[in-house]
Amino acid sequence: MTESTSTSAAAESQQAAESKNACVREIAVEVPADVVARETAAILEKYKKLARLPGFRKGKVPVTVIRQRFAEEIRSDVVEQLVPRYFREAVEKQELLPVSQPQVSDLHIHEGDPLRFKAKFEVLPPIELAGYQELRAERPDVTVTDAEVEAELQALREQRATFTEIQGTTLSDGDFGEVSFTGTPKGASEEASKPINVDNVLVEIGGANTVRDFSENLRGAAAGDERSFDVAYPEDFNDARLAGKTVVYSVKVKAIKQKNLPELNDEFAKSLGEFESVEALRQRVSEGMEHEKKHRAEHDAKEKLMDELVRRNQFPVPESLVERQVDVRLERGLRALAAQGLRAEDMKKMDLERLRAGQREAALKEVKSSLILEKIADAEKLEVSDAEIEKEIEALATQMKQTPEAIRTRLTRDGALDRIRGRIRNEKTLEFLYSRSA
Repeated sequence: MTESTSTSAAAESQQAAESKNACVREIAVEVPADVVARETAAILEKYKKLARLPGFRKGKVPVTVIRQRFAEEIRSDVVEQLVPRYFREAVEKQELLPVSQPQVSDLHIHEGDPLRFKAKFEVLPPIELAGYQELRAERPDVTVTDAEVEAELQALREQRATFTEIQGTTLSDGDFGEVSFTGTPKGASEEASKPINVDNVLVEIGGANTVRDFSENLRGAAAGDERSFDVAYPEDFNDARLAGKTVVYSVKVKAIKQKNLPELNDEFAKSLGEFESVEALRQRVSEGMEHEKKHRAEHDAKEKLMDELVRRNQFPVPESLVERQVDVRLERGLRALAAQGLRAEDMKKMDLERLRAGQREAALKEVKSSLILEKIADAEKLEVSDAEIEKEIEALATQMKQTPEAIRTRLTRDGALDRIRGRIRNEKTLEFLYSRSA
């Protein structure tokens, strides 16, 4: 490493440290001795009323004994009562708004003396908005072509395909083999080499979604035949359980089948429900695809708007907010995995530190985006009405099959209403930016 490279790396490290510390504040707090004495006396009185010690009746234990016997507990209770109260008073006096819990250090508490401590915490950075007024969103073409509609109609036909068995032939391209198979990974640990057993699955010979080795090894097989072969999966295979592995398959062909697609006519349209004709179906498909295209284009445009806002507005972000958002993302991901059937014991085996590290960059962007949108909302005087909050509560109640009153009570108890209001406000702000950039 050259001297200039070393100097540059050191400068970057120092800049990162300075950026990280830009949101950190530390204050020294002193609680007057007379306040400490009064609080101590009040706590002593509580202990005296409740203390049960051998040789003394309840409520009759001398204060000197109480003070000696429960010295550490009393000291802890005094700190617990006074530190949060005087910390709040100190930050309010200095007009600071902490966004993290204070880390208390240098705590000094001695009888007859003031209680002194230091508190380190994070605050929001000053954010000077730059260049949001002139932002313009992309407006891509969302026209739905006839070819796209026909492709969607073909997909509907595929979903309602039927299969008929063919006798006296062998598998060729376009045929479907009804097979059962066992796959055993090569060279894996005992746990990872557990066989893969699949019964009665249809494999399209030469199909776009069929692993090529299956097509090549089953082509020419007749019903009742058995074939064994290896499949080496690439590292980027879409199924993580198979990626990078070589699997030995033993496959039995049970039947050869032909796929039959329904005709695209009025009868087919009526079989789907509320359509009287194939033209009505085609119209509904076209409208649905146009709506989806518009929704996707709007989502992508808003993402690009936020990316540009984050790029234009560089400021330090409190580490506590990033860590909190990492927690949110991680919890959301684990809930999704649980919904997909991942067992609790499998979750315990996950490398949570690695997962947290993987969520950090996205969490940082989300926090920065939220802070920027809050500043824009303040500048543009955008607010969330009580009616909008009620609409959100009613939607949650319907989703969770509870009454709006029960949802409102739980959200109030958990302090979640402010978070919901903040989220809706940010969504309104982003919609404001997108609409104004048309």
